[in-house]
Order: sequence, then C-alpha cells, then structure tokens
Amino acid sequence: MHISNGIIDGPVAAIFAAFALAALAFCVLRGRADLDDRLAPMAGLVAAFIFAVQMLNFPIFTAGVSGHLLGGALAALLVGPWVGALCVAVVLVVQALVFGDGGVAMLGLNITNMAILGTAAAYLLIALLLRVLPRTPAGLAVTAFVSSLVSVVVASQGFVFQYWLGGTTDLGGNLGGLAGTMAFAHLLIGIGEGLITATTVVTVAKVRPDLVYALRALKPAAPVPAVPVAGGVR
Repeated sequence: MHISNGIIDGPVAAIFAAFALAALAFCVLRGRADLDDRLAPMAGLVAAFIFAVQMLNFPIFTAGVSGHLLGGALAALLVGPWVGALCVAVVLVVQALVFGDGGVAMLGLNITNMAILGTAAAYLLIALLLRVLPRTPAGLAVTAFVSSLVSVVVASQGFVFQYWLGGTTDLGGNLGGLAGTMAFAHLLIGIGEGLITATTVVTVAKVRPDLVYALRALKPAAPVPAVPVAGGVR
C-alpha cells in the first residue's frame, strides 16, 4: 500500500507529513516511559520482522499503489502502540530511502496510514478484546487475527480519504468504487496478516509471555462483585 510520488498532490502530502511528524514525536514521548532492557531489544526484533514481512507486496490496481502486510497489530501486541508505531515508521523510511518502495515525498502519507492509523486501530481492538476474551492461546489468537484484519482495512481507507483530499487523477465521482476495491483487496491481505500475526504472537506467548506487551499492560476486566441481598425469606 505504499503511495508513489505523484499519486497525491503536494499540499495534501505536506499536511500529512506535518501530521506524521507530530504523531511520531508524541509516540517518542510516550514510548520512552515503556522502554526498558526487555522492550528495547524486542523493538529491534519486531522492526526487523516487519521489514521482512513488508517485502511481500500485493498489487491493488494500476495507479501505482500496492498493498502488503503492514505489521501494525503485531507491533502493538509485542511492543505496545507507541513503540510499535515507531517500529513501523522506521521500516517505512528505510524502504522508501533504500528500496524506493513508496515515494519519499509521500512518506508522511504512508506513515500516517500504516504506522499511525494501522497501529492505533489495532491497539484499540486489542485493548477491547483482551478485556473480554480469555487469556488463553485461543483468545490471544482471535485477538491478534481480528486486530490485524481490521487494522489493514482501516489503513487502506486512510489512503482513500487522502485521495479524496488530493488525488491527482479524476475518478469521475467513483470514490466509492475506490473505497470498495481497497477494502476488499485489503480484507484478503488482512486475513493473511492475521494468520501470521496470530501464529507469531501465540508462539512468543507460549515461550515468553512476559515479552508480549499487551498481556503485561492490559489487565482483564474485573468481575462485578456480587451484591448481598438484605434480609431473607420469612
């Protein structure tokens, strides 16, 4: 889903570049509180794994945009939303500068969609699901799969919104068709990412559950205490 140069006009790209910088600066401030001797090396491993996974690209349509596994949910589960967004952003910067995967001028757009929107949507679902599902391998797998699937589709719709603001090709009012195409294609991609994320996170949790950030940081919902009934049956 890397956006190439020329797909979105310059002013919109500049706005999202500023937004991405501000969001990443906020992630740095919040992520510093989470970094410790356990999380710092884990962040490096997660970034390297996401880099390898993102090399698998799926063509979407002929306008220079492609879709691929994002890794936002995986990063959010293992290292948290703040550090996770930074991991994905670092991968995107390296891919744009070294491999030309996505335009450098469009980097703010790509970081917004894949590092910020994708990771945020994933973590919101993770926080919800881990409070209601059992903390078992099955429950964790469902959480990883659903959050991955939804995060990929949300990120794809971020591109649709950006194209609506500043797309350089007139779609003839068929923005809904673009949204549907992106959603359907990334729904399929999300299924693959969900399977990879679920397998990876469950494997890590079975060996070292303390390395799964979401299991450490998110506590299950507390049971509602029973209220004693005053009096009795006469």
